[in-house]
Amino acid sequence: MAYNDDTICAISTPPGTGGIAVIRVSGDKAVECVMKSWHGADLEKAATHTAHLGRITYPDGEILDEIVATVFRKPNSFTGEDTIELSCHGSQWIQQQLLSLLIKNGCRAAEGGEFTRRAFMNGKIDLSQAEAIADVIASSSKASHRVAISQMRGGFSNMIAGLRDKLLEFVSLMELELDFSEEDVEFADRSRLIELAEHIDNVITRLADSFSVGNAIKNGIPVAIVGETNAGKSTLLNRLLHDDKAIVSDIRGTTRDAIEDTITLGGIEFRFIDTAGIRDTSDKIEAIGIDRTFKKIDNASIILWMIDGTQRIGNIRETAGKIIPHCNGKQLIAVINKTDKLDSTGIQHIKTAIADVSPDISEISISAKNDINVDKLEQLLIETAGIPENNPNAVIVTNARHYDALCHAQKSIRRAIDGLNTGLSGDFVSQDIRECLHYLGEITGEITTHEILGSIFSRFCIGK
Repeated sequence: MAYNDDTICAISTPPGTGGIAVIRVSGDKAVECVMKSWHGADLEKAATHTAHLGRITYPDGEILDEIVATVFRKPNSFTGEDTIELSCHGSQWIQQQLLSLLIKNGCRAAEGGEFTRRAFMNGKIDLSQAEAIADVIASSSKASHRVAISQMRGGFSNMIAGLRDKLLEFVSLMELELDFSEEDVEFADRSRLIELAEHIDNVITRLADSFSVGNAIKNGIPVAIVGETNAGKSTLLNRLLHDDKAIVSDIRGTTRDAIEDTITLGGIEFRFIDTAGIRDTSDKIEAIGIDRTFKKIDNASIILWMIDGTQRIGNIRETAGKIIPHCNGKQLIAVINKTDKLDSTGIQHIKTAIADVSPDISEISISAKNDINVDKLEQLLIETAGIPENNPNAVIVTNARHYDALCHAQKSIRRAIDGLNTGLSGDFVSQDIRECLHYLGEITGEITTHEILGSIFSRFCIGK
């Protein structure tokens, strides 16, 4: 990605035709480039954060469109540069013509993420906030939106900045002692340094541990619906999605491959995966589908084990022996289906059989076909997801790059703690602290490379 002093322009609204479209212009010559085709108030004299109605014309005077130009003066703009946002009618042809005029007037077409990159380079946001902007744009649930907004507003950045301040104080005391090593002067009490380092370790650990929840919030919680053939897996998927997504048939083995879709329950996104029914089969295609079922179980966070309540109890034990070994560390819910055909005694027998194979399995009785207790299953899924109440001030890590940096920082601070406890030389302890500072600095962009920046901003859309 190029980064220079060019004035850049791009369409910032989604592709297609709409009521209006917004074209963003940013750089030292933003006002000049717009004024060459503008007829209206003098934008050179316009105050920041003001909107002006005018016309854009071709060089021969023909009117292209009536538009609203909103002026943002540096440094009080998103990019930290002079910026003008042009709101025109949403015709794709008008958008392209306006963009073409701006380029002829001296602008350059922006690259993906270039506006946000300029905001970062000009100190308007740090790197974690820049990444949070992309997460806000991509958020697909209330939970993911709240976390992204919190990070975009600097919640995570402020916590990292606080840790770095403590580490800088720590390392400065250690290195000050090295400067006076011949005089045997101690500037910091070792017990206080250990206490400080352990506090930093606890905060880093808490942040790193939040990634499992944050990743689920950001990408959705994968839920595999598994069980024998004709247990009602596809019927349940259709019921949850309120759509005939999966084929439902009395013929066994209808579902031969995984079918996936997402819904939002309680502000949390769930990714449901309907899988091929588990049974012994000589059909090669169906066998491949069953093999994929077990792979989906391995990749899921929650397993819905669908049990056909009308089948013999022995089937429960046989199927459990195939499913449970794949569920280590996962939440398993036994869903007793077709309860509209059972009495209370029959349901209790099934519950007893489930408890016999594993007493820790959650269970619920439903009829997917008749929509009985499906709402209770949805509530159970929300509870099982274990997503904490969305405190707007809570700091939750959702970015794999941040998680990786935190893990490295954690190793560094723990080496420093071990060194302090064992009386290791101050220069070695100082080196570990500086490593910790380095990895935390990578998160906010205080320490970075062109390769990292290129990788991050290339994933942004053009116009952002």
